[in-house]
Parts: sequence; C-alpha cells; structure tokens
Amino acid sequence: MLKEGTKEIRQVYVDTLINLAAKDKNIVVMEADLAASIGTVKFKEKYPDQFVNCGIMEAQMVGAAAGLSLAGKRPFLHTFATFATRRPYDQIFISLGYARLGATILGSDPGVCAEHNGGTHMPFEDIALMRTIPNCTVAEPSDEYMMKALIEMSYEKGGLWYIRAQRKKAMQIYTENEKFELGKAKVVKDGKDVCIIASGICVSDALQAASLLEKKGIDAAVIDMFMIDPLDKDIILKYAKSCGQILTVENHFIVNGLGSAAAEVIAESGTGVKFKRLGVDKRYGQTGSLNFLKKEYGIDAESIAAAAEGLAK
Repeated sequence: MLKEGTKEIRQVYVDTLINLAAKDKNIVVMEADLAASIGTVKFKEKYPDQFVNCGIMEAQMVGAAAGLSLAGKRPFLHTFATFATRRPYDQIFISLGYARLGATILGSDPGVCAEHNGGTHMPFEDIALMRTIPNCTVAEPSDEYMMKALIEMSYEKGGLWYIRAQRKKAMQIYTENEKFELGKAKVVKDGKDVCIIASGICVSDALQAASLLEKKGIDAAVIDMFMIDPLDKDIILKYAKSCGQILTVENHFIVNGLGSAAAEVIAESGTGVKFKRLGVDKRYGQTGSLNFLKKEYGIDAESIAAAAEGLAK
C-alpha cells in the first residue's frame, strides 16, 4: 500500500548536502535566488563559505560552477528545472560537458510538479535537452530515499549530473536501506501481461494503475526507470520479451524523453513488441493542482490503467 513520504524532497536534498559538506569542504552549493524556496538557507547558515547565491543569472551560475569545478570544488546547482536546463543550455554543454568538468544540477518541480507557477515554469523538455549531452547522467527520483541516494551517488561518482525532482513530499516506494545502482532500473512490481515503465512522480501512479488492472485480471509489471541516461537497456528487452507489451509513462514530452529512449532500444533490438508512450504530446504547461494536471495530460493512474489495458487486449 502506497503512503506519503515522511520528508519533502527538497528537505532531503538540503540535509544530504549538509551531511556531505561535513566531510568535504570542497562541496559548494549554488543558488539562483531560490535558497528560501528550496531550503538551502539551512545549508548557508551552517556552511556560509561553501554557499554562493548567483542571483537570477542561471548562465552565470553554470559558468561559475565550471570555474569552481576546475579549481577542485564539487558544485551543486539548483533552480527551477526550466531555468536549470533550457536557459543555460549552451553553458552546460560547453563549460561543463565539453570541458569534462563535474557538477550536479538539480532542476526542481519539473513538468506538472510546477503546479501554480504555470506554463512558464513547467518544463516538459528538460530530459530531452540533457540526455543529448555526452557523458551527462540524467536521473529522476521517485521518492525521498532514492533522492538521497542519487545526491550521494552524484558526489561519489563525479562527472556531470542532471537530477529533476519535485520539491514536496513524494509517495514512499522504497525503504531506507534500499540500494540503487548507476544505470540499473528497479523492478517495483513483477508481472507477465504488460510492463509499465515509469519515472519520477509517475511511478506511484503506475503502481496504482497496476492495482486497478489486477481487478480486471491483468498482471502488470512496474519498472522504475529512474535513470534515463545511462539507460537500463537489459531490463527493457527482458520485459519486452516476457510481456510482449510495453507502456512508458513520463512527466515530460513523449519526444526524446523516457518513452523515446525505450523506443530506440526496442527498435534497434528487432524485438517484436506492442509499444505505447504516455506523456505530454506537444502541449505547453498551464496552471493547476498536481492531480488536475496529471489527469489533464493523461499521466494519472486511471489513464495509465486504460492505456495498459488497451495494450494487453
């Protein structure tokens, strides 16, 4: 039974960075004037010499992060997912990616998670942008325990990372002792009739959809593809063969996101499989509650169940 998490994702982000900074003075937290909304004020108070507020100048923040990385620091940058990717994309690509420098970029409230901030703050294209940068790890946690693990992993593995995550509490899917591996998806529910591959907030809705499908005699597998790059190709092909039906669900454009990544793997493998993508199809964002927006864009539990049932027939 799904239940709400105990901590907000933004609180996990800050607490994890505080714990890491206690062991490593080279960690630098950078903000684009959003320390209060994400909670890194708490980090600033504890480690003022390891905190930089760059103001609403995202491209400058990326450039400064590149300089800090070159000097041996490990920068953690945050702003809205829209402004963390689309606005400073050239600086990320050249100053961090091409220069082979390390930094972790957190894009908060991606897609419909932006809710009442509306369409201007609602990125459905951030994964599409970031997965095209060579050697950039792109990840999306589905709950608080995974968020903690991904922040720690980005620090330990180094290199360029983009993590997109909601700010508020997420539904709890894992336990505190769960282990996560680079480039390896998690099977949160096994099944034989249809496989639902989801990421981020869509994982809990996929699990709810699986429960709805069970009442109709359909046994659905649910895969948490929390890393879009590097992608777990093996798990996609395994369930393509065992289920014969694959449905991807994402809080993102269906173009060049999780669905496209899965489609590329299936198409190149020559595996015969029924396949469908759920996500945002060439639409801009809008203002609304999370539940309203998930239903509006067809990524709520009922929409997922209906699409999976259609594939399983």
